[in-house]
Amino acid sequence: MIRIAIANQKGGVGKTTTAINLATALAASGSKVLLIDLDPQGNASTGLGITQEQRALSSYELLIGQATVEEAAIASRVPRLSVVPATVDLSGAEIELVDYEARTERLNMALSDAPDGQWDVCLIDCPPSLGLLTINALVAAPSLLVPLQCEFFALEGLSQLLQTVERVRERFNPDISIFGVVLTMYDRRNNLSGQVAEDVRAVLGKLVFDTVIPRNVRLSEAPSHGLPALIYDYRCPGSEAYMALARETIARLPKTAKAA
Repeated sequence: MIRIAIANQKGGVGKTTTAINLATALAASGSKVLLIDLDPQGNASTGLGITQEQRALSSYELLIGQATVEEAAIASRVPRLSVVPATVDLSGAEIELVDYEARTERLNMALSDAPDGQWDVCLIDCPPSLGLLTINALVAAPSLLVPLQCEFFALEGLSQLLQTVERVRERFNPDISIFGVVLTMYDRRNNLSGQVAEDVRAVLGKLVFDTVIPRNVRLSEAPSHGLPALIYDYRCPGSEAYMALARETIARLPKTAKAA
């Protein structure tokens, strides 16, 4: 199972929107996808129509060892897409995990117990912070996908995230690498968006996906209906962009994953 963490310590950058719609697009392409919601706000779960009543087992129980991935995963409305939902209990997990042995390895251990072949790709939606929950995701996933909003402070936030990735590589996970950076909330009418995009590409080169996610009202509306934008309105520019991002993602995956 290919594991990809979707993280950025800055909030409001389109991280959860990217997790939901990329997972949907990958599932539509034929992959069996597992989306793990590690954000206590649970927006990825809500955006895929997972109700509070369905969250008896969540990523919280997964981290503290009270549930396996198989037990916590819920089938979503999207064929081939399963979700391990999040609850507010995760808010206290950062403190509770301090007393656990191998506290940074909890998610990695849980995913390692998943049956072979049940899922092809695992996406992990991280909270907007660099705390213990995000560290668990970065230890569990050798690949990091970074949604980056096209605004002035984006590069400063990116440098902080890259420093954290380097520390994780040195201390916990020597195999972690940047899978890609996706530019989000791009506004063609705004010169600043174009300038930020140019600056990011100048610094990171081919790590930046060619696909750019535009500002799109349909992307914002879809979660309130408990649907990914690709199902809510597959013809909108945002949905088309995420389908293009999925094609690029598949092209970057190892050949064994493509074959699956």
